[in-house]
Amino acid sequence: MSSSDLAISVRGVAKSYMIAHEANKEESNDFSFTAAVRKRARSGGKREEFWALQGVSMDVYRGDVVGIIGRNGAGKSTLLKVLSRITEPTRGEIDVYGRVGSLLEVGTGMHPELTGRENIFLNGAILGMRKSEIRSKFDEIVDFSGIERFLDTPVKRYSSGMYVRLAFAVAAHLNPEILIVDEVLAVGDSEFQKKCLGKMQDVASHGRTVLFVSHNLTAVQGLCKSAVWLAKGKVKEAGDVGRVCNNYLNEAYSESAVDRSWDDMETAPGDASFRLARARVSVNGPENDVISVSTPLYLEFEYWNLQPDTVLNLSLHVYNETGVMAFNTTSVGEPNWDGRAFPCGKYRTVCEIPAGLLNDGTYRVELLAVKDRGTVVFMMEDSLLFEVVEDPSTRAGWMGKWPGVLRPNLSWCTTVSDGAITTVRQA
Repeated sequence: MSSSDLAISVRGVAKSYMIAHEANKEESNDFSFTAAVRKRARSGGKREEFWALQGVSMDVYRGDVVGIIGRNGAGKSTLLKVLSRITEPTRGEIDVYGRVGSLLEVGTGMHPELTGRENIFLNGAILGMRKSEIRSKFDEIVDFSGIERFLDTPVKRYSSGMYVRLAFAVAAHLNPEILIVDEVLAVGDSEFQKKCLGKMQDVASHGRTVLFVSHNLTAVQGLCKSAVWLAKGKVKEAGDVGRVCNNYLNEAYSESAVDRSWDDMETAPGDASFRLARARVSVNGPENDVISVSTPLYLEFEYWNLQPDTVLNLSLHVYNETGVMAFNTTSVGEPNWDGRAFPCGKYRTVCEIPAGLLNDGTYRVELLAVKDRGTVVFMMEDSLLFEVVEDPSTRAGWMGKWPGVLRPNLSWCTTVSDGAITTVRQA
């Protein structure tokens, strides 16, 4: 493409922040903590320079729909703030060709003391729109946001969901040539998420440019044609959305704690009665297979029982990334050794988690070994850590975040009921 088709050009952009180290313990327990920190800052106390972006370069062309992915702290939101001119880069150059509509974190671009109605006109004016242009879009914005009852209420009284509804409606409907959206799917209910994705698709279909940051890779792959993967403030990979997302997932999977082993019984976790030899997540496939919501997986544990004639069972507490327990399961009822006394020796216990049970996300497994059905003899909080990713084939076109910790594949059945309608009245 020619340079005249450029929407955004980023060349060597870097952004640094100064981080002041916390006061010492004595200062933090004192009411003069804030004053002490200020005094130390004025007197040249220890401060650290943190580079959120480090030499980012990229070109985005008109009509491109680009997903920006990466872990928390990779620099995604900082890059969008720089592109939206909310903050200036420390180094580098940015050229933006066109009017930008942004939806970043909750509250960005909204004046808390003004009403929803006033904020709509304020944002339109900032974008350089005439009052008549804003009025022509006004009803559509209000209808999309669903906050008509609170239109004349100061937005400082809005909930976070209402804030985001209005902010997205304004950003997407005021005819920006470039729409920048950061994690809009993380707030709001599924119906609102669906409306947001539909609107972004509509914006993209009319030849406008979209930059979309999300941890929901299904939405990124469904909406975007290309992706930029940021890691530690740098562009790690850019190009076809499918290739970039797959490489990102493979790296995330390889860094998870999916296979941990201790060959030396003397130094393995445990005590004189129980030692853990191995904890492993496996699938029926290659060792580095990505685990999707459609993948059956196996939690395997090898261990030494060092106390003769002990009746043992394992218990697993599985938590999601927010610390909510997804479920607890135990080996009680296991057909081979349940209720039997374990001689001293090495054992292997496997728990199968069926396909279609876990939602996408990161999971942590807490392992407990229980003696005589009541005494915990061993516990490891982080025995395993693994990632479950989306399977687009199960989504039926829906690209928003599927709610809930679990998403079990339950049986459904629909039949024709008795009492068929014989006459249908046309509206």
